[in-house]
Amino acid sequence: MACTRDQLSDFLDELLHPSAFTDYCPNGLQVEGKAQIKHLVTGVTASQALVDAAIADEADAILVHHGYFWRSEDPCVVGIKAQRLRALLAAEINLFAYHLPLDCHPELGNNVTLGHLMGVVDPLPLVASDAELPLYTGRLPAEIPVEQLADKLATSLDRKPLLIGEGAVQKLVWCTGAGQGYIDRAADAGADVFITGEISEQTVHVARERGLAFIAAGHHATERYGVQAVGERVASALGCTHRFIDSPNPA
Repeated sequence: MACTRDQLSDFLDELLHPSAFTDYCPNGLQVEGKAQIKHLVTGVTASQALVDAAIADEADAILVHHGYFWRSEDPCVVGIKAQRLRALLAAEINLFAYHLPLDCHPELGNNVTLGHLMGVVDPLPLVASDAELPLYTGRLPAEIPVEQLADKLATSLDRKPLLIGEGAVQKLVWCTGAGQGYIDRAADAGADVFITGEISEQTVHVARERGLAFIAAGHHATERYGVQAVGERVASALGCTHRFIDSPNPA
C-alpha cells in the first residue's frame, strides 16, 4: 500500500500542529521528493549516515526530529549541506522534519515517551497553558533512590547517564534534548530531580546549590522515541511501511 506525499504532509501537520509553535527551523516538508510514498524511514537527525541508510532501505520519505535550515546556520548550500541535499534529490526522497511539535505532542512526543520509559504515572506539561514549553512533569509510583532512576535510564536508553546528586526522588521534571537551561524552572516547580539530554558546566553548580538531583541522559538518546511513535502512527493510518533507523550518537 502507499500514500501520496500530500497525504503524508497533511496527516503530519494535523497530528503535530506545527502552526502552534514559533520554532528555530521550518517544520513539515523540507525537501520534496517523489509523489508516491510506500516506505517511510524515521530517525533522530537527517545526517548523511541516515540519508545513506534510507537510500539503501529504498525509502520514499524520511521523517526526523532534527532536519535542516536552522535559523542560525549559514544559508549557503555548500559542503556537507550540499552533499546531503544532493543525495536526497538524486534519490527523490522526501524529507519531513518536526522539532518542537515532536517534543511537545501530548501522546507521541519525545517528552511523553521518555516519561513512560522512566515509569512516570501520568506525564503532563509543566505549564499546561504554554504549548511551546517543552518541560514535562510527573511522579513515580513511589520514592526511589535517584541512582535507581539513573540505572533504569541506562537500561532503557542503552546509554549510561551522568548523575549529579543523591537521595530519594519521586517528583520528576524533564526536557529531552538540550534542556539544561530549564533547571531553575524545574527547581521552582519543586522537582526532586531534573532529567534532560545535555549538561553545561554551570548546571552542576545550580543543581547542587538548589538542592535537586540532575541527570543528563544524552540528547540523541532521549529523543529517539517520539519519531518512532509518529512513524508507527503514520504506517497504521496511511498504509505505508515504516522502519526506524538509529544512527549511534554518544552525545
